[in-house]
Amino acid sequence: MTAVADRSLGPELVRTESIGEADVLVIGLTSSEDGPAIAPADTFDDILDSDTRDALLTALRAVGAKGKSEEITRVPAPAGLGVDSVLAVGLGAADKMDAEQVRKSAGAAGRALAGVATAVTTLSGLDLAAAAEGFYLGAYQFSAFKSGKSAPKPGDQPVARVEFLVPDQGFGDDELFHAQAVAEAVATARDFVNTPPSHLYPAEFADRAAELAAAAGLQVEILDEKQLEAQGYGGILGVGKGSSRPPRLIRITYAGGDPKVALIGKGITFDTGGISIKPAQGMENMTSDMGGAAAVIATTLLAARLSLPLTVTATVPMAENMPSATAQRPGDVLTQYGGTTVEVINTDAEGRLILADAIVRAGEDEPDYIIDVATLTGAQMVALGTRTPGVMGTDEFRDRIARISQGIGENAWPMPLPTELRADINSKIADLANVAPHRWGGMLSAGLFLKEFVPEGVQWAHLDVAGPAYNTGGAFGYIGKGGTGVPVRTLIATLEDIAAE
Repeated sequence: MTAVADRSLGPELVRTESIGEADVLVIGLTSSEDGPAIAPADTFDDILDSDTRDALLTALRAVGAKGKSEEITRVPAPAGLGVDSVLAVGLGAADKMDAEQVRKSAGAAGRALAGVATAVTTLSGLDLAAAAEGFYLGAYQFSAFKSGKSAPKPGDQPVARVEFLVPDQGFGDDELFHAQAVAEAVATARDFVNTPPSHLYPAEFADRAAELAAAAGLQVEILDEKQLEAQGYGGILGVGKGSSRPPRLIRITYAGGDPKVALIGKGITFDTGGISIKPAQGMENMTSDMGGAAAVIATTLLAARLSLPLTVTATVPMAENMPSATAQRPGDVLTQYGGTTVEVINTDAEGRLILADAIVRAGEDEPDYIIDVATLTGAQMVALGTRTPGVMGTDEFRDRIARISQGIGENAWPMPLPTELRADINSKIADLANVAPHRWGGMLSAGLFLKEFVPEGVQWAHLDVAGPAYNTGGAFGYIGKGGTGVPVRTLIATLEDIAAE
């Protein structure tokens, strides 16, 4: 499952009962007032006996290891251990450690293992699935466009293989399969986001997604600009008309039974803002404006891989928002798919226009649930920062997704759709305006706009991931710079929760 052909998305993940031929042993350290301690404390004693543990702790304390969260310390291995070195990763306080902490610490270790061929770890004794996801995603690199002197050197290449110590051969088979499938889906979304707009424009994006879907045996439909016009997709066409690279709508269906879930993702392959052009500083980060589309495509493929007992249809509008002689103007009125007219006040509020078309089309399938995902508003980052998705929608489903997201570490936060803001998106000349005439509650106004297109009686949630989908700062935990793959893990956990009903 890769967005860039012929490349591995992450290390090989396997289970083992011994250290074998590994180069590095990765262990966990918890912190306390008495100093660091190896965790788990009473697992794999046949490999880490008391003398070996004491020798390791002495060496680690000598170089200042504290066991703080994600702290990395590497020391020579004690004699007879069978590896060249030991990498200790901090887990923080033992009484606060959970699956997400294991995932983050494994991610930090995965990055630190660059240049290592094979590592073996005891973190599997804490949480095998979390450790596997963390190592895989922490080791993720995107270097497809680096060549010559800038290409990664052998010592910079990500770790090729991670072995997870288990007590017996049959332990953790299902957990490792699931963890690797999820991690590969997240990495697939990252690859899409990290591919530059010169190489990932609407037609190319649709073709790549279709290729992955066809390989997985899924149903695929692609509408080009002529078909979009013939069928009345005014929002997608309006946003895309300023670009020489025309828009697309792709639909991918995994038919696994009832219930039916519609996933919708914003696929703006690059966003200049259109005529309402953005400031130049930081505009290059708008390569990430298709992060929602990347997430729902990867999640639909993952649902098929996991054989979930439900039907998932991804409806993904794709366009490039450019200023030109053919671009839509502030003040134009367009007719969305389904007939609603919208006055375009700001062409940089384009995501909601393409999503509205997709939501109406998805509603024609009579789904039980609709989830749309978008890097939609700068207001999301103002309200919640760069790591916390906002989730809006029908109250029960909104809260359910937020609870699930917080449980798996993506930490979506429930937000309201205040009724008093609804009148602010009325238009004097059309059914709706695409923005409110003020800055207040911009994330919520966008959610209220989308709500107008959701069929009555359908459980609906809207995730705004403008900040969390793309990391412009330094690496942390299992998140590197660039595309993060958020909220793939929230989406698949939600689908599994729905299937479990």
